[in-house]
Amino acid sequence: MGMHNGAHIVWDWNGTLFHDNDAIIGATNAAFAELGLEPITLERYRALYCVPVPKFYERLIGRLPTDAEWLVMDETFHRYYAEHRVRCGLTEGVTELLVDWRSAGRSQSILSMYGHEELVPLVRGFGIADHFIRIDGRTGPSGGSKAEHMVRHLGSLTGVEARRTVVIGDAADDAVAALHVGARAVLYTGGSHSRASLETVGVPVVDTLQEAVAEAERLAA
Repeated sequence: MGMHNGAHIVWDWNGTLFHDNDAIIGATNAAFAELGLEPITLERYRALYCVPVPKFYERLIGRLPTDAEWLVMDETFHRYYAEHRVRCGLTEGVTELLVDWRSAGRSQSILSMYGHEELVPLVRGFGIADHFIRIDGRTGPSGGSKAEHMVRHLGSLTGVEARRTVVIGDAADDAVAALHVGARAVLYTGGSHSRASLETVGVPVVDTLQEAVAEAERLAA
């Protein structure tokens, strides 16, 4: 991407750039079915979702899954999701936002808790990979927090300062990860969390990615 002016966005992928709510809720209910549990609505999912993911399941079923149950649910979730993500697309207006941010001489990257080997070809398939100076997905077990991944991600970016970095995501954990490295955060209501749950975090909450980018520009100034 060449030289940039210091302001940097770290984008989340699932539920932020990639509008995959239908695949996520379907995969969650497929995982629940493995344990004979009743399906949940998207509204209930967005009200209760948290990480680590086993804690989310505890909120829903009243106890933590056993290790064996977690393995079954996690495998089922990822298998279902992989089958159904193909019907999902980018959030409205994403490509234009990425182009505009880059054209202004600013940099951006992706850090996702989706598996790295699946994430990279998915981003490339939408034709947007060249807008990012780095694309990192999760390595290692699923279900945990983004904070330590954020440490490694920012540490790998040349010329990017945490104080001029804004994380844009749809989950409280995105804000936690930003705080962990000394960055700022903007949370978007179109993904995994309801507005009510996001507003308890103490960072700006917006309803569109256009608003998120405008807020990021202000915070990184």
